[in-house]
Amino acid sequence: MKMSKLLLVLCCILGVSANVLHEGGQIGGCSDSDGAMMYTLEGEELWYADFKSGRGVEPQPDFIDHISFNPGTYEAAVADQQVCRNNLQVCQQAMKDLPVEKDPPEIPMIYIRDTLELKVKNTLICHVSGFYPAPVEVSWTKNGKNVTDGSSINVPFPNKDGSFTQISRLEFIPQLGDIYSCSVEHVSLDEPLTAMWDVTMTPPSVGPLVFFGAGLTVGLLGVAVGIFFFIKGHKRS
Repeated sequence: MKMSKLLLVLCCILGVSANVLHEGGQIGGCSDSDGAMMYTLEGEELWYADFKSGRGVEPQPDFIDHISFNPGTYEAAVADQQVCRNNLQVCQQAMKDLPVEKDPPEIPMIYIRDTLELKVKNTLICHVSGFYPAPVEVSWTKNGKNVTDGSSINVPFPNKDGSFTQISRLEFIPQLGDIYSCSVEHVSLDEPLTAMWDVTMTPPSVGPLVFFGAGLTVGLLGVAVGIFFFIKGHKRS
């Protein structure tokens, strides 16, 4: 697989209350042809820009109090893309002679978001972590048929060790005997990594708690990943 995307990502602490420190972040990215913008709190996605559909999305779990964003958030994200691409050109020029490290992702984990009920709309989650550089590409199948067009994928989360995590979601209606798969492609892989999930009467042992816990393990960096690339490249050389 040939991957030409290069992301420039920024993270920051958004705020604190009088008694509690909250870890939040704004993660923005761009390539020559694509872009990303996401806001997080405690490692959970609160809002992200879907530039393909031209709207903002609030994929917050049902078990937290919903947080709404002001009108104009998406338009501001669109405006930020031009700034990001200008910075990207500078970084590409600065890093053109640096070696690029390639760390493959771990085996993807696929699980259901809510308690399994046949013929009731639900969401499958494919959790991919440990890869560098970002991003990965995730494709889905149902009974061997490609259903990727019905899926979504979040902005890459930077982990504390410098690797990345991404989560892809597929809305579906469980039917007994159906078999789903998510396949992960990355520049470091010769062939995709695939995880399978089938609809049975016994739901999987992981669910919303795993989704929440996995999100909380994601670290937010306080520096631009472009700078991190530069430092890491020199350590490798």
